[in-house]
Amino acid sequence: MNKIHRICAATLACLLLAGCQNQNSEPKPTEEQIDTAVTTTAETAAAAAETPKESYGVLPVLSIQTKSDAEDVMKFVDEPVAKVVAEDMSQWDPSYKDVPEPYYEECTVMVRDADGNSLMDGADAKVKVRGNWTTLYPKKPLRIKFAEKQKLLGLNDGAAFKNWLLLAEYKDASMLRNKTALYAAREILEKDGLYASDAALVQVEVNGEYYGIYLLAEMPQVNEDRVNINEPEKDYTGTDIGYFLEYDGYFVNEEPLYSFPLKLADNAPLTPYDGNGGSGRTIQCISSDDAEYHKPIGMTIHSDIYSQEQHDFIENYVNCVYQIMYEAAYNNKAFVFDADDSAISETTELTPQEAVAAVVDLDSLADMYIISELTCDADITWSSFYLSVDMSAAGNQKLTFQAPWDFDSSMGCRPRCEDGQGFYAANIVPDPDFEEESANPWLMVLAYADWYQTLVKEKWTQAVDDGVFDRTLEMVKSDSEALQADFTRNYQKWNNILLNFMIVEELSAAERKVKTEAEAAEYLHQWLESRIEFLNSQWYTAQ
Repeated sequence: MNKIHRICAATLACLLLAGCQNQNSEPKPTEEQIDTAVTTTAETAAAAAETPKESYGVLPVLSIQTKSDAEDVMKFVDEPVAKVVAEDMSQWDPSYKDVPEPYYEECTVMVRDADGNSLMDGADAKVKVRGNWTTLYPKKPLRIKFAEKQKLLGLNDGAAFKNWLLLAEYKDASMLRNKTALYAAREILEKDGLYASDAALVQVEVNGEYYGIYLLAEMPQVNEDRVNINEPEKDYTGTDIGYFLEYDGYFVNEEPLYSFPLKLADNAPLTPYDGNGGSGRTIQCISSDDAEYHKPIGMTIHSDIYSQEQHDFIENYVNCVYQIMYEAAYNNKAFVFDADDSAISETTELTPQEAVAAVVDLDSLADMYIISELTCDADITWSSFYLSVDMSAAGNQKLTFQAPWDFDSSMGCRPRCEDGQGFYAANIVPDPDFEEESANPWLMVLAYADWYQTLVKEKWTQAVDDGVFDRTLEMVKSDSEALQADFTRNYQKWNNILLNFMIVEELSAAERKVKTEAEAAEYLHQWLESRIEFLNSQWYTAQ
């Protein structure tokens, strides 16, 4: 969504919900839009009220109870907005200068099943709003940080963690896109020993108040049961450690020690993979300073580092690895690191493919490309694209792609690849904020290498033969059918399908038309069927 449209839509929605529009506010929705939405809201609420309360209880309930009984304690979950978002919003609405940043509130968290039986006794935790632009929405995503590691609903084979996330799914009328994408991703990545979050839908209560359905998911982080790379001891300054990274448009907002820019082979042009040889187009992923807008592009370091030496090492390493990939794909040359991994030089002792394979986990890259092509996520060129490299003695010293994340804008939710056809993830796509051309260089750089395409086709074919996509499609249908009472209750609380003035500019034409979760899930199912059919036509090779 264009950033200006997003700000204006958010301002309008806030005014509408507060009932305080005036002649100087942003353009109002039409009376017909409001009347239709309010009438349907009343009908939905009435239908929900007639549903016996006990029939709501299909999903488990995660209950958050604040330790404070202060009158304004609920502000921690209702009011905070991410700092970078509030700063943007304040240019249009000065009241955002006074909006609090997300902050932790001391709480007790418990989980019970639909019948009220305890699945997890009260555990001490801190809870806060998390996210970026999603913090603008009335229903906000949350982070739970337990005092002690906890197992939740058997996720990740019952592994215990301190950090868990609750995704609000406010923009996705089906509330199933993240769950669906993460399921398919786990099926694909786990075969190569790689990580994707497990997830389960839950009902959430805060201080006894029903807050709707959320997706309980894992937090992308370094952990032996999540992103399994070396964690240095505190204050260790050597470079032989694990690094967990995010290709991230927000990297400029991080502390300098935990972020760095990308060079991308001196911003060498890339050919988009569109099924037509690029159609005569190329793209440079870093905008020039005299462009209409200047988009910084770089990496955020999400793992612990304790020295500038570590920062400088991983910055140089990542930029050199990309250079090796580019030289192999575009110049048919093999480059290798020197003995201390500080510089690269050309070699004739390896083929270009072998040179790339020495520094990139190609299985992981192909897996992430398949997941990205399957889902057509609008944010693919901007954020939530994770990489790791383990430079310890036990690590493989290869750039590894894993921990896929953030799919509420994928699979036809936003106006991207709306018919499920055509190549997307290694193609030129609209930037999510400015609608200018953008691309993900990590997915695009090897796209025309024959050996890489062969690997992608082999992996896609194996996933099809293993039934991964059949199970994914069935999950969409079965979840929607089984949870209709729960979804009805959620939309009785929020009704953001119909009262969608805050998000409507982000939605595809088909997504704007849906009026119920069932309709949204059916559209998601149809879109995914179409997408799988297209990719089968391109990648499936009969065994």
